[in-house]
Amino acid sequence: MTTYVVGDIQGCLQPLQQLLDDVAFSSADQLWSVGDIVNRGPQSLETLRFCHGLGNRFRMVLGNHDLHLLAIAQGVRPPHRSDTLDDILNATDRDELLHWLQGQPLLMASDEYLIVHAGIPPQWSREQAMELATEMHQVLSDDAMAREFFHVMYGNEPDCWAQSITPPLRWRLITNYFTRMRFCSPEGKLELSSKSQPHQPPPGFAPWYSHTGRLTKTSNIIFGHWAALQGKFCGSQLFPLDTGCVWGGPLRLMNLDTGDYHHQQPL
Repeated sequence: MTTYVVGDIQGCLQPLQQLLDDVAFSSADQLWSVGDIVNRGPQSLETLRFCHGLGNRFRMVLGNHDLHLLAIAQGVRPPHRSDTLDDILNATDRDELLHWLQGQPLLMASDEYLIVHAGIPPQWSREQAMELATEMHQVLSDDAMAREFFHVMYGNEPDCWAQSITPPLRWRLITNYFTRMRFCSPEGKLELSSKSQPHQPPPGFAPWYSHTGRLTKTSNIIFGHWAALQGKFCGSQLFPLDTGCVWGGPLRLMNLDTGDYHHQQPL
């Protein structure tokens, strides 16, 4: 059995299927995802159905676009004009698909890797990150708490972790760290407006993974979200998988057994 992890698919199903053909993905293999499996690309519904249809051969963490879909389905806000989610929202199997999606975690851990959509802030240890991800999984697994969360999910405040922050703003901040973070301060203060290259941080900020005091610096972390990284090397224990497929770049697939990357341009 081989386990593969794929970068941000964002509705680009054809490159994913080509990659799986290229590596001879079999019924004994596992496919994991760093999230953002839907939106902006041309086949969001088909991608969601494909991933759901793999059953226990597929695992994922939620990305910001996945959560955006769930919030739209809750009626929190209308779709953005650049969203490609209407096919999902109008599908006859939407309830089954969305219920399955909402049950996915924000962080996954294997023996060797942590897998997250955006990152883990410097002030969180591996253990604390896993505890907070479990907290959010419990929130999303409870329909009443999930509705409360989705109604406050959008927003950039609070922007720095303190244990004293209470729900639902606590839930917003945890989610922003796991699914939206690119730049932060050494203390973990978020800067969420910039999507620039990592070597062009806003003043006082740096890429989340670059802070010398980061408590997870001895962990192997697989992440997506930051297409501007272009999958370039950013540290010996860091594995960026978002290579901007939805923007015309390749889709990246990582073999967890060998560490090898495989790429496929959009067809």
